Amino acid sequence: MSGRSVAVVGAGWAGLAAAVRAVEQGHRVTLLEMARQPGGRARGVMTAAGELDNGQHILIGAYRHTLALMRTVGADPAQRLHRLPLVLRYPDGRGLALPPGPAITSFVRGVAGAQGWSVRDRLALLAAAGGWLARGFRCAPELTVATLCRRLPAAVIADLVEPLCVAALNTPMAAASATVFLRVLKDALFSGAGSADLLLPRASLSDLLPRPALAWLASRGATLQVGRRAMALQADGAAWSLDGMSCDAVVLACSAVEAARLTASVAPAWSAAAAALRYEPIVTAYLHDPALRLPSPMMALAAGPQAPAQFVFDLGALGRGAACFAFVVSGAAPWVARGLDATAASVVQQARASFPGSFRAADDTVLRHIAAEQRATFACTPGLRRPPIAIAPGLAAAGDYVEGPYPATLEGAVRAGEQAVDAVL
Repeated sequence: MSGRSVAVVGAGWAGLAAAVRAVEQGHRVTLLEMARQPGGRARGVMTAAGELDNGQHILIGAYRHTLALMRTVGADPAQRLHRLPLVLRYPDGRGLALPPGPAITSFVRGVAGAQGWSVRDRLALLAAAGGWLARGFRCAPELTVATLCRRLPAAVIADLVEPLCVAALNTPMAAASATVFLRVLKDALFSGAGSADLLLPRASLSDLLPRPALAWLASRGATLQVGRRAMALQADGAAWSLDGMSCDAVVLACSAVEAARLTASVAPAWSAAAAALRYEPIVTAYLHDPALRLPSPMMALAAGPQAPAQFVFDLGALGRGAACFAFVVSGAAPWVARGLDATAASVVQQARASFPGSFRAADDTVLRHIAAEQRATFACTPGLRRPPIAIAPGLAAAGDYVEGPYPATLEGAVRAGEQAVDAVL
């Protein structure tokens, strides 16, 4: 490699994307990661029940940059992801399933065949979606998702809009940005055949990208420093000094909190914007039942005051651990406030009510593991001003929190990593 020297701070999905991009362009890359393993908030972790993901992540067919990056590092999406058309079914059979085909046709057919909705419900959703399409999926920036969808029937909001909102934005409808929500709908549901397909991991999140990416980088001469926290960043003429290491360019692909700390003296305005972000947690509870098999690898659940989870994943159906079911609580701040023990007990009761006759063992046998990612995503609220990718000449930020059209997703992180390298080089 004869290009410029680039330091990438953070080996989450954004940092890995940035490092791969820089290596592909012929630059000398040093990748620093403060944790003992790469992947950031999308990785496998060792627990008493074996390796489990630190949270469930859904990829969709529209994640073109993420899928391309996986192919680049030798993690074939066709082998490591289970693809199926978008299905948002509940245990009682109600819900929406999109058939294969052109995007608009598939959506119309899916809504027409939705179970548990009246004809009025279906027509109201089609009319609203037609209006969003006619307006280019744009709306006033101050609108929340609740305001955007206030005229939709209650069944459509409860069965479709609310779970989609918390799945995509991890922010409750009443506080979630309608602008970002519409952008997600546009790219997922109306940008081409297969864009809305669900891509569910057949392997640990670490095996989807972090481990293959580290191996790919090492084989191409990148310097990897795992377990090292970047402590100090200073301008060094036209270059940068990172803990005394001189670099032509630096990409901060660490968390917004860490990036704000490192830039406090070199870019105080940017640092303040990053530090001002607020966050929403996600809780994942792993339950065990050797006799249960779900009709679909992923199902929606009716959440409520005593029912925390909005989704459940049948990991056994994905070849990821027999009899293991991951119950996901998005927008989980109220439940985190109650404590993980109370949340776990409520998830177990919700699981028993949702699947009668299942999870009949004692609570401590049913529950295998529960984890909370406190800063899972930034709170995606209307008018939110996110810090830009470019910080200063030769210095950029990468992460799912930087300025962009998407909420905190894997695709947003990967795109930000690639764009950060393009910005500094």
